[in-house]
Amino acid sequence: MLLTTLLIGCSRQQSQDESLEQSNGVYYWRTDLRLDSTERTFLQQHHINKVYCRYFDVVMSDDGSEPIPNATITFTDTLPSGIELIPTIYITEDCMHQSHPDLAEKIVGRILQMNETNGIKGIHEIQIDCDYTSRSRQTYYNFLKAIKSQLSTFHYTLSTTIRLHQLSMPAPPVDYGVLMVYNTGDPRKWQERNPILDYRDVHPYLDKLPQYPLPLATAYPVYQWIRNIQNVRVEHTVEAAEILKVKKALEKERPGLSRALITYHLEKDNINRYKTETYEEIYHH
Repeated sequence: MLLTTLLIGCSRQQSQDESLEQSNGVYYWRTDLRLDSTERTFLQQHHINKVYCRYFDVVMSDDGSEPIPNATITFTDTLPSGIELIPTIYITEDCMHQSHPDLAEKIVGRILQMNETNGIKGIHEIQIDCDYTSRSRQTYYNFLKAIKSQLSTFHYTLSTTIRLHQLSMPAPPVDYGVLMVYNTGDPRKWQERNPILDYRDVHPYLDKLPQYPLPLATAYPVYQWIRNIQNVRVEHTVEAAEILKVKKALEKERPGLSRALITYHLEKDNINRYKTETYEEIYHH
């Protein structure tokens, strides 16, 4: 009986993830869409077909009265043909401490306006990124339902980011989630563990993966984090071996996680930080 239950659980999550198309993606998190030759070569070399492009942030206004857009992207370049652009909006968690009835309409309207102004066509999806907590979860989920309602006319897909600690909560009302496998540690304990990614911080969440009832893509970190701590420059960079160790552990628990793979984020320095072979292993399906 137990074996049957395990097999049913495994096949269910695998078939869920199979609703996602097999894809290689990157996040683009700068305020100007401008690609140099290294970045263009990377997109081609690793068969990147999705770019999750941060359009703007949503933050609380200085007086705390309402959420407002911040750090809006400009479009100097266009993506190479054949690559889907996915507008991605980062919303700070405090925006979800109370409901803002017209926020969904404003955000979708602003995305559509930016697409029209910049001649961006072929949009099929919007992604919302928010580090929601148990306090803000219900407000955030209601907000996502409102976004989905706004998008229904266009038949867009809606996705959201899922952090490891959110795996223990009910799944959000979206088409799929992106499991963010970075910023996993406590930045204050940087001398003990890498706050960007450490297998020991991921391990406690592995058993939540098989039964999580939402199709999941996976995003891995390839960035460097430089901080000044007590006037000392501290660099956090994840070893390639650590990324691949975590990827292997996640996919052992949930094989479907190898279908849709994303790295955070597209930038020349990040590309040069790892060998081509490392990127090939990250994007290995």
